[in-house]
Amino acid sequence: MNSAIALDAVEKRYETSDGAVVALAATDLAIAQRELVVLLGPSGCGKTTLLRLIAGLIPPSAGRVRVSGRDLWQGGSGQGRVRDAAAVSDLGVVFQDANLFPWYTVGANIAMPLAMRGVKRAARRARASELAAMVGIAGFEHRWPRELSGGMRQRAAIARALSYEPSILLMDEPFGALDAMTRDTMNLELQRIWAASGSTIVLVTHSISEAVFLADRVVLLSPRPGRIDRVVKVDFPRPRGLDVQALPEFAAICAELRHRLEAMG
Repeated sequence: MNSAIALDAVEKRYETSDGAVVALAATDLAIAQRELVVLLGPSGCGKTTLLRLIAGLIPPSAGRVRVSGRDLWQGGSGQGRVRDAAAVSDLGVVFQDANLFPWYTVGANIAMPLAMRGVKRAARRARASELAAMVGIAGFEHRWPRELSGGMRQRAAIARALSYEPSILLMDEPFGALDAMTRDTMNLELQRIWAASGSTIVLVTHSISEAVFLADRVVLLSPRPGRIDRVVKVDFPRPRGLDVQALPEFAAICAELRHRLEAMG
């Protein structure tokens, strides 16, 4: 398997006044190119910690994180390490809060990573329009973020993360604040955007049904210290419509995951 992401014995510990707290136990995980993997588990199990480790937002206490075959962290251990710029350039990140700048238009928000990279204005605007169309908000480039619904702001955040064409998109509860109907719509849209962009996606969620609907594989984490409890493969054909949730096989996978989560307490 050609891995877009590879974790080798990755561990994360935090030092506190009461001693070291292990947030994530030694973890091995390989994610293939163009795969959509969902991280699922009880609150506090280390899902977000694992995603932040992959994103290069925090360094591992032990082990290696590789992105597109490159070590994400270079230069020894501890505070002396630096992130590899080429590896980071392969990553786009979307959080639960869209975090759009209210004083910039939607188009300018989408194009901001390109502005930071010195891309000329005309090229930035063209790319912002292209991405706005891809995520379903064409024509809203000149609006202000406050004029958009929550779902539309998340579409803009996804477009911004894709602006510099990262090969990997990391998403932390991106639809957690949306109502159920909008969330269903965004799950359909994310599946479409994923197919159109060709990205690898790693997504964190608390929703079992969302995980099973979106994922090629669901990675279930145990309570702290987080570790991989099991990996469940989801084989439903794509593109998936919402009607897949009515299938007995879908219900069976959800029941398996729910039973395991309940057994964790």
